[in-house]
Amino acid sequence: MKDSKVERTRQKAMMFGRQFLQGDMSAFDQALGDHAMAAVMSMQAPGYRERIYAPLDTLRLFVGQVLSADRACQDVVGRRLSERIAQGQSSNALSTGSYCDARSRLPLAIPITLGSALGAQLETSAPAHWRWQGRSVKLFDGTVVSMPDTVSNQKAYPQSREQKPGLGFPIARIGALIGLASGAILGYQVVACEGKGTGEQTLLGNLIDKLNAGDIVLADALLATWWIIEGAMRQHADVVMAQHGARITDFTRGQRLGKNDHLVQWPRPPKPKTMSADKYARYPAFIMMREVEVKGRILVTTLLDPKFASARDLGVLYKMRWNIEVDFRTIKATLEMDVLRCKSQPMVEKEIAVYFLAYNLVRWAMAKAALLAGILPRVLSFTGAKRLLTAFIDQLRRTSSDEIHGLITTVLRCMATLRLPQRPDRIEPRAKKRRPKNLPLLTMPRQVARDLILAQRTLNRVP
Repeated sequence: MKDSKVERTRQKAMMFGRQFLQGDMSAFDQALGDHAMAAVMSMQAPGYRERIYAPLDTLRLFVGQVLSADRACQDVVGRRLSERIAQGQSSNALSTGSYCDARSRLPLAIPITLGSALGAQLETSAPAHWRWQGRSVKLFDGTVVSMPDTVSNQKAYPQSREQKPGLGFPIARIGALIGLASGAILGYQVVACEGKGTGEQTLLGNLIDKLNAGDIVLADALLATWWIIEGAMRQHADVVMAQHGARITDFTRGQRLGKNDHLVQWPRPPKPKTMSADKYARYPAFIMMREVEVKGRILVTTLLDPKFASARDLGVLYKMRWNIEVDFRTIKATLEMDVLRCKSQPMVEKEIAVYFLAYNLVRWAMAKAALLAGILPRVLSFTGAKRLLTAFIDQLRRTSSDEIHGLITTVLRCMATLRLPQRPDRIEPRAKKRRPKNLPLLTMPRQVARDLILAQRTLNRVP
C-alpha cells in the first residue's frame, strides 16, 4: 500500500479502536492499536481499492451490525449514509448489494487474526490477582448454532437426521477456549454436528496447541480422556475435570493423599486404528493422575500436590467451569448468535468470526473498566457494557484527540458501576411462563404447505 493509503487505514483503525475505549495509552491498549490493525489489513487485503465499503470500514460496520439491536443490512447501509454525509462525503445508495458484496470480499483471516490477538493479549496482560493462584485458567466447552436453510449451509452443516428434508435447519457445532479471568475467546473451531471428528473431544484436541505452559484447562467429564489430558501435559499445562462416567474410581488403590484422594497411574489406551505404530509408541506407557472426591463429585487432575491444590480448592475451581455456560448464553442470547443470518458456508464462518471479534472487543473494554475500578472483570455485566458502548459509539468516534482521554475515562467509570448482583442460592425453574401461540408445527416443506393453501382457496372459490 502507498503511504497515503497506509495513513488512511491507520486513521480508520484508530477510530475503530476508540469505539471500544482504546486510545488512551493504558495497560490494555496495545493488542488492537492502529499500527497493528493497519499491518493486518495490509497483509490480508493488499492492493484493495478505495471504495465506499473499504475493508476496514466493512469490518467496522460488520462488528457494529452484530452488536446492534437491529442486525439488518439495511440498517448498516443507512448508518453508513449518515456517516458519509456528516463527513461531507458523497452519499451512497440505500441498496444493500454493495455492502453485502464488500462483506463477501472481506478476508476471513482478518476478523480471526484480530480476534485471536485480542484474546491472547488480554489473557497475557491479566494481573496475577485475576488468575487462580497466579495461573491462567482456560475453560472449554461446545455449543451449537443454527442458520438459514440453504443448499450451501445444508451441505456444510447438515440438519439433524431426525428431521425430514425441508423441515429442519443446518446446525454447526462450535468448540471454544475461553479465559476464566477475562471471559475472552482464545481459540475456537466450527464443524458440522455429524460425522467423524465433529465431537467436542476432537475439537478440544485440535485446540491443544493454544495452551501455554502453566495453563490449567477446566472442562466437564466428557473431555476427561487419556489422549486429551496427555496432550495438555505435552504443552506443560494442567487439567481439572470431572471423572468420565466410563472410568471406575477405586480409592483403595494408588498412593493415598487423604480421604477419597489419591494418585493413580492411568495406562495408555489401546492404539487407535487410524494411528501409526511409530506415533503410538512415542506416547508414554502411563500418566500419573490425581482422583479426588469433592461433595459427591469425583474430580481428576494433574495438579498432584495437595499443598498447592487441596481437595476444597479443586472443588471451588471446578464450580467456576459454569462461567463458560454463562459466556455461551451471553454470546447466543445477548448477541443473538443463536440463529445466524448468512446463507452460504463461507459467510457463515465469517459471521461467526466477526461475532467473536465483537465479543472480545466488549470484553476488552470491560477489562479496562475492571482494572480502573480495582475489581474482577467477571463482576461486570456484559449486557450493560455492550449497551453503554453502543450508546457512546458516535461520540467516541467523533471526539477530538485532545478530549478523547477524558471521554474514555468517563465511559470506563460508568461501565465499572454495571456490576452483576450476587445470587449464590438463586434457583429458577427451566420452564416458560409466557404461553406461545397455539399454532400447529410445520410438518411439510414450506412451499408444499403454500401450494396446499392455494389449492384449498381454488376449491373454495365461488364459480
